[in-house]
Amino acid sequence: MVNNKRIAVVLPAYNAEKTLEATIRELPDLVDVRILVDDHSCDQTVEIARMLGLQYFVHDRNYGYGRNQQTCYREALSAGADVVIMVHPDYQYTPLLVTAMASMVAYGVYDVVLGSRIVGGSALRGGMPLYKYVFNRLLTAFENMFLRVKLSEYHTGYRAFGREVLTKLPLLENSDDFVFDNQMLAQCVFFGFRIGEVS
Repeated sequence: MVNNKRIAVVLPAYNAEKTLEATIRELPDLVDVRILVDDHSCDQTVEIARMLGLQYFVHDRNYGYGRNQQTCYREALSAGADVVIMVHPDYQYTPLLVTAMASMVAYGVYDVVLGSRIVGGSALRGGMPLYKYVFNRLLTAFENMFLRVKLSEYHTGYRAFGREVLTKLPLLENSDDFVFDNQMLAQCVFFGFRIGEVS
């Protein structure tokens, strides 16, 4: 708990058997609920989640990244979470930032916090291919202009949300695919939620 708020980490998983355990081992102790949603993996992701003591839910078929997130958030809210942090179990992002991100939401500094690979200049050093970096920067510039905000990255899979955000946004209207992330941030802007970033 942070500031008497119940903290949940959700892990939208698809074939994450090789990196799931390393991701879970880095989660801080302040996390109250750990939920993995498996989007019909072909590997041992679910067995590893069971071994690690995670709560887990398995889709009956591969629905896509957006639908996986919808299930993650629904289950976290059902578990009584006040702050929900999405961490990809592929270990692209260090779970060590969960404490900072959860605190920023739990203490009311921001409603949404994004873990940015761009802030601090770690994207290329962290292994992002140059072409992805260039397209990321171009898309982000366009999205900032279109939404009239200034974020360093819209395409991060590391996000923290307060309960109110997840209950107010019309998430079921969004895509089941990867565009879900962008739709969700656009909705956050439309509803006036405060968005912060950490490096």
